[in-house]
Amino acid sequence: MTARWPSWRTDLAISLVSFLGGLVLYAVGGWRMFFGTSLWSDVPHWVLLVPMTVMAACCLLRRLAPGTGEAIGLVALAADTLLGGSLGTALIFTQVVYDACVYGRPWLWRANLFGWVAASVLAAAAGVVASGDWRGVVLGLVVALVAVLPTVTGISVRQYRDQARIQRQRAEETARLAAWERRQAVADERARMARELHDVVANQLSAIAIHATAVLSAPDPSPQLVRQAVEQIRESSVSGLAEMRQMIGLLREDGDAGPADPATRPGLASLPQLVAQARTDGLAVELHSGGLDRALPVSVDFAAHRIVRESLVNAWKHGTGTAVLRVDVDADRVLIETDNELRPGGSTPGSGHGLIGMRERAALLGGTLTAGPADGRWRLRAWLPVRHTEEAGA
Repeated sequence: MTARWPSWRTDLAISLVSFLGGLVLYAVGGWRMFFGTSLWSDVPHWVLLVPMTVMAACCLLRRLAPGTGEAIGLVALAADTLLGGSLGTALIFTQVVYDACVYGRPWLWRANLFGWVAASVLAAAAGVVASGDWRGVVLGLVVALVAVLPTVTGISVRQYRDQARIQRQRAEETARLAAWERRQAVADERARMARELHDVVANQLSAIAIHATAVLSAPDPSPQLVRQAVEQIRESSVSGLAEMRQMIGLLREDGDAGPADPATRPGLASLPQLVAQARTDGLAVELHSGGLDRALPVSVDFAAHRIVRESLVNAWKHGTGTAVLRVDVDADRVLIETDNELRPGGSTPGSGHGLIGMRERAALLGGTLTAGPADGRWRLRAWLPVRHTEEAGA
């Protein structure tokens, strides 16, 4: 009933119920713990209600200061015992000890456990010595019931709550990790799609824009120049549309349909077509290749094709119209190198996404890619491992 209440209301309710229970015991006359003469036999019975009231008030400290509440309760219990002992005070003390073990600091429940066990043993020994009969051990049993049993119960509840809290924390950490993995998967997929869109759309549109600019910048373009530019624009558009359809088809594939046909993916087998296209666009490419007849993993073959294509497009856009391309394939790696002279007076500004995409492709396969200017030339070198591709994260 008090589970949904604020903590102070729960503490107040427990304190009031304990006090009222003690009053009921006092009213029915069965509230005395010891029926012999006390140290202060001339004290009226109602005086025993004072330590019982103090003990009930200690329940208000069960969360705020459980150690202090237990210390005050211990003093009240000692006073009650000197006055003859009352059952109500002893029963409320069990609640105080239980709360100290559940809500107190770790050292408090350890001190309670060892202290009350020792007190039970000493009380049993004192009872035997004082009474001269082995049945005096009942005094130790009384201490065990009043203090040891609540201590053990409180420790058990505390450990259960600690384990439940640890399980909740682990569940929350697992949920956060799963959410992070989902976000990471989405980010990786977005990066992959960005690379593909750049290779498919940006390169073809750049070619279309350059050819259109060449025609528009001519003062009096000849019909032959216009026709040649329009043919190049049409070829770039058709090629871009074909690759776009292929990428859309891959995105629409059912996850249970199995992997896509490797033949539909471009690879180094189309290297002559890439070089021919670059030469048609106006880039004089000097090609040096070897080992192209070797079978490559689909991921490596596809990445090499994209890197070669992007490097040739960059040489065409930012260079002087000539480039040297080297592609060497062996059993362990694919080596791609391009070397072209930079355009005097600066090159056409770019977004840099092409270089980022090429580096990401190489890194995903466990390879490396370096690119940058040197002595007025632009050099690119990509190294893609063929073996252990899967272990590298391809």
